[in-house]
Amino acid sequence: MTTIRPANPPEPPAKRFRLPDIPERHPDDMTSVDNLHQHGAIPNIALYLGNPDTTIVSAEHYIVPGPAYVANESRYPDLLVAFDVDPDAYVASNGYIVSEQGKPPDFVLEVASRHTAEDDLDAKMGYYERLGVAEYWLFDSEGRFYGFTLRGYRLVGSGYESIEVGEVSPGVFQGYSAKLNLILRAENRYLGWHDPATGEHVPTLQTEMARAEAERDYRLRETARAEIAEVRVQELEAELHRLREGQ
Repeated sequence: MTTIRPANPPEPPAKRFRLPDIPERHPDDMTSVDNLHQHGAIPNIALYLGNPDTTIVSAEHYIVPGPAYVANESRYPDLLVAFDVDPDAYVASNGYIVSEQGKPPDFVLEVASRHTAEDDLDAKMGYYERLGVAEYWLFDSEGRFYGFTLRGYRLVGSGYESIEVGEVSPGVFQGYSAKLNLILRAENRYLGWHDPATGEHVPTLQTEMARAEAERDYRLRETARAEIAEVRVQELEAELHRLREGQ
């Protein structure tokens, strides 16, 4: 008698590694909300940079070198930008895994707070440097936690070198991010993002709404002018017709 052997069951799919959520923030650490999120920096920059299928503009998720997570060692930034990567994998992994994306992030920004400033200037900076993050920026709206308002670093070889940041007018500091091709400008406790070609602030939801409103008003005015002109033409034609009939 022939024994029929059952087919080997399929291997269960490997469970995807997923990073944990970041820990709950201390109220004193919510400076990134005040300085970035409430002004819509992330959607504004994402809109300006374009290519959402291959560009990540995000915040407050872990960056790790590979599919592992070491508590108290892994770090998460206030703002991250990476080009030519996989945003879907970033979402699925709940964070940025360098080995999965095939490259480190291009840009990372930290916003100073009472509880994180020391780590931003020391351990976190070293962590991003070892990962190969191309640019690391630090912003302190009042300059009281870092001891400065704005500072940037670019990776040269295996170490960070300072990016020139100048005081362009009293209390206004700016530097150029080659990775983003944007000028970062700190003014009146606000970090702005400016097009180096025009000097103009990158489009925001507010400016785009104002532009759309201005265009709508312009179209309404032009329509009104056209209607007035059409009525005037009709009046002139009627007057001319009356004059001809009178002759």
